Amino acid sequence: MHVSAILAAGGRGSRFGGQTPKQLLALAGRSVLARSVDAFLTCDVIDEVVVALPTELLAAPPEYLSSVRKPLHLVEGGSRRRDSVANAFAVVASRADVVVIHDAARPLVSAQLIERTVDAARRSGAAIAALRANDTVKQVDADQRVVATLPREQIYLAQTPQAFRTSVLAQALTLEGDATDEAALAERAGHRVDVVEGDVRNIKITTADDLVIAERLFHSSPGAPTLRIGNGYDLHRLVGGRKLVLGGVHIPFDRGLDGHSDADVVCHAVTDAILGACGAGDIGRHFPDTDQAWKDADSIDLLVRAASVVRERGFAVVNVDVVVIAQQPKLAPHAAAMAARVSAALGIESSQVSIKGKTNEGVDSMGTGQSIAAHAVALVTRV
Repeated sequence: MHVSAILAAGGRGSRFGGQTPKQLLALAGRSVLARSVDAFLTCDVIDEVVVALPTELLAAPPEYLSSVRKPLHLVEGGSRRRDSVANAFAVVASRADVVVIHDAARPLVSAQLIERTVDAARRSGAAIAALRANDTVKQVDADQRVVATLPREQIYLAQTPQAFRTSVLAQALTLEGDATDEAALAERAGHRVDVVEGDVRNIKITTADDLVIAERLFHSSPGAPTLRIGNGYDLHRLVGGRKLVLGGVHIPFDRGLDGHSDADVVCHAVTDAILGACGAGDIGRHFPDTDQAWKDADSIDLLVRAASVVRERGFAVVNVDVVVIAQQPKLAPHAAAMAARVSAALGIESSQVSIKGKTNEGVDSMGTGQSIAAHAVALVTRV
């Protein structure tokens, strides 16, 4: 059975407020969107993922949306939720048997919830995750007056994921009019929609308070993430006839760093830090200077490869902090460019990378302008 997942992330989050779309806000060190996408990329029953994004985000998507685990496609979201879903459904694999739809603003969804929703849809045609109402439910009129008390044993609060046989969803999306979820369209088309037990932790982030609650739930989970710290260090001599490359940025100077590769001490220190954090050795183990394949190699490329190793081991980089020790040249004007290149290589936001320069006050080879060194600290989390 081939299962495709659609993540609806095309909204602007107007109810949340602020300039940043809520799907890009940080939850325990990673964006809400990244955590939602990872939930489906790591779920065994999902074969491909399609993400509907706002136009401006689609033009410059975050690096973490370049999946190395499963096929991942990006499409433009629409003005309505159903338009975003329709755009995503148009690129779903033709062999898909079941399509599962999830709101990207629910980043705490579990693999177990995804699996039981998909399994129910495979059997009945359509299924949604939902929670039984625990409180007494009142129906009110436009003047906020109670007109009826509804039997709460018949009331369920719908969540996502919602899953459908491909044929059911295809027919539902042809119906006119809007709906708050795809299950409503399937109901309108006359299809049976089953309910599976939802998860109280699978909250939807709509307001700032929801984000605070999600953060607490995330850290209190029995499967709370493993955090690991790695350290990295590198030093190279300055010599004539070489370009100076730091953090993947060519910095004008009369000398460059001597080494087997481009001798980028920033990238090398970060590479050692992230590899060490997840117990994957160091740069010499993966890219030995005895191997001609790495002669004059671009260290940004080596960092990209190291980041892939980190992901393969089930970890994600939370943040990186780098100190570059150089008497000359002045590095402050280049710090933002270096952070941008390093963050892109790691697949994280530039705000998660800090690079700063220090002199060595005339002491040792760094202080006398004979060498440049870098220290890096990386925090990774198991995903």
